[in-house]
Amino acid sequence: MIELKSRRDIEAMRRAGQVVAECHRRIARMIRPGVTTMEINRLVERVMAEYGARPYQIGYRGYPYAICASVNDVIAHGFPSDEPLKEGDIVTIDTVAELDGWLGDSAWTYAVGRVSPVAEKLMRVTRECLELGIAQAKVGNRLGDIAHAIQTHAERNGFGVVRDLLAHGIGRKLHEEPGYMHVGKPGKGLRLKEGMVFTIEPMLTEGTYFMTIDEDGWTARTLDGKLAAQYEHVVAITADGPEILTAQ
Repeated sequence: MIELKSRRDIEAMRRAGQVVAECHRRIARMIRPGVTTMEINRLVERVMAEYGARPYQIGYRGYPYAICASVNDVIAHGFPSDEPLKEGDIVTIDTVAELDGWLGDSAWTYAVGRVSPVAEKLMRVTRECLELGIAQAKVGNRLGDIAHAIQTHAERNGFGVVRDLLAHGIGRKLHEEPGYMHVGKPGKGLRLKEGMVFTIEPMLTEGTYFMTIDEDGWTARTLDGKLAAQYEHVVAITADGPEILTAQ
């Protein structure tokens, strides 16, 4: 069942979302060759503590860290490590903050120094897909309108759209209804209503959209070893249009 949020709920979620946004603002200033994703993990823990928030991912279904750190061919759910990032890497940092019982969730892909033209294009198109999807998040539209806008732009640019990892509703729980793929047909799927709050989080791949899971049970990689990128916001459906609760 989909839980519609009140204006008060949405404002509380915005406060949690802004903790996550501040984490990403600090990460953006920190990213460079030689930095480790474990250092980023510690940064996120400190920022959340500053705001009285909790890193919700720690302990979620047994996950041990405050962030997911997905480097190059890792699509999502990569573990942070002490291995330094290298010039030309791309890394997606995904984190969730809990504040006053409400959640904020956002992932962002960062370039480490100068990256290849294909990595640069993949990142740009993935972010454009996020923006196009958000533009369709309006009362009366359907989830298929969001998904179709993302899929069309990605495939027009020669990239794959991951099917096996879903966007999701969010509120006091991380994964609420609806769960949905970022591929679909316009005019199909759940009709959007005022008060719905969910993530829009396209994951694009340089090559195939098929993936594998490492032995750790979490790390999702592209099957062909090519690059992946992801950008994610939490979006509220309102009478005045989509509101981004994790805007940086």
